[in-house]
Amino acid sequence: MTTDRREAILELIQQQEIGTQEQLARLLQDMGYPVTQATVSRDIKKLTLTKVPAGKGGQKYARLVTDTPVGGKYVNVMKEGFISADVAGNMLVIKTVSGMAMAVAAALDDMHFAQVVGCIAGDDTVMAAIRSEDAAKELKTRLERMVRS
Repeated sequence: MTTDRREAILELIQQQEIGTQEQLARLLQDMGYPVTQATVSRDIKKLTLTKVPAGKGGQKYARLVTDTPVGGKYVNVMKEGFISADVAGNMLVIKTVSGMAMAVAAALDDMHFAQVVGCIAGDDTVMAAIRSEDAAKELKTRLERMVRS
């Protein structure tokens, strides 16, 4: 049932612009899947869904995974979403395209940089806790090179 439900989620987000977990839960319930918002939330995480810009200024769920090799998919996400980065003490503040902060934060986490303690994402800003100010400066330079290559 879990696999079928997750396949249904992927079909739904490809066919429609779904912007909230509640909307997704209602659609799944209409299809006969007895889900709660918590179940949908877990499925979204397991399927590596993120919100991306949609028509008319809204956002919709999309799959973060691409067909490129593991390292390449994260670089592609960074290149698509990254605008700039600034160091504030041991914090790295990353500005992104509107709606891409979650995808950029997930990519940064999944790249497993030793300097990164963790990330928090809003709509267009990622706050990354870095182990030291020097490490934050080093990572800023590394990310800027990555997105411009």
